[in-house]
Amino acid sequence: MENGISLYPGLDNTPDENLLLLARAARAGISRIFTSLHIPETNVNALKKEIGVLLKAARHRHMEVISDVSPATMKLLGLPEFNPTAFRMLGITTLRLDYGFSAEEIASLSHRFPEMRFQLNASTITHRLLQDLQDAGTDFARIDALHNFYPRRGTGLSEQALVHANILLHHYGIRVGAFVPSQDGRRRSPLKDGLPTLEEHRDEAAEVSARHLVALGCDSVFLADSLPTDEEIAALGALKGDQITLRARLLTKDPVQRKLLSHTFTSRLDEARDAIRAQESRPLLKKMNAVIEQDNATMRPIGAITIDNKGYGRYMGELQIIRTPQEADPRTNVAAMIDESECNMLQYITPGRKFSFQFDAETDII
Repeated sequence: MENGISLYPGLDNTPDENLLLLARAARAGISRIFTSLHIPETNVNALKKEIGVLLKAARHRHMEVISDVSPATMKLLGLPEFNPTAFRMLGITTLRLDYGFSAEEIASLSHRFPEMRFQLNASTITHRLLQDLQDAGTDFARIDALHNFYPRRGTGLSEQALVHANILLHHYGIRVGAFVPSQDGRRRSPLKDGLPTLEEHRDEAAEVSARHLVALGCDSVFLADSLPTDEEIAALGALKGDQITLRARLLTKDPVQRKLLSHTFTSRLDEARDAIRAQESRPLLKKMNAVIEQDNATMRPIGAITIDNKGYGRYMGELQIIRTPQEADPRTNVAAMIDESECNMLQYITPGRKFSFQFDAETDII
């Protein structure tokens, strides 16, 4: 995934803190930077001194820099008129076009400035605008989208609104990103209440919120606050965009089952009523040329990760995540358990969707 951090020169962090944040993000494999250059509380003089150094550091690390565009932005950067090439020469590689640009203007920009990328506001997108962009001949290969973040409590998007927008954008082949707040780092001024896209993420761990956004169809995730922690940055750098990752607890010491659980799986297209069935688990076990013995064949509550043992004959290696509680069966091992707080994520593992498990080494069986 091409995930990102946010930098706000002239606001909460010192210049050195911003440079260090940029370097930490790059080391974690994060390749994008979002910046807003017209926050009213910003110290404009400090911003002007710092922005050039930050853009040079980002360019040195080949990071994409996304900036929203407004008359205040152009005045701040000393640009007499809107000129994407001038932004590119400064080191800003993607322009977020919000208000004031027609479909025809955006279409023209996508063709006239091949060195630039352009970004739509995913939170205000409509089917009408997307259809107008298509009719105007927009080069969607140069376009992506990013949701807003919401500083004031109670104003973040609902899950339903985000999913609706993501579906619209994906229909036109446009990738979409969203923001998560920091919980343990420095939150951005002036409210310092976090900067989530989804209101439900305002007080939720960044790593959990990020995995939720991926489950909802987001293609990239940005840490929105001023100075996230090393742990939050590392979690974002390790985020897997092609699958739903579920935190779970191992209940087996068997190396065969543990190895099987380390793979990425696909939910079968012929969806079962009571469980999510892994498409690849039995063929994987066959390739391993291994046998699964009976082990922890207990009751199967919601969230149990089960693996059929040799007692099930040709079904040996069948991996399921239980959605409806089931009685114990001597032929089926309960190899792990999804964390209770993560069970709501099961609804997003639809037929054909990939999924994997994340185990905490400190608490799992060794």
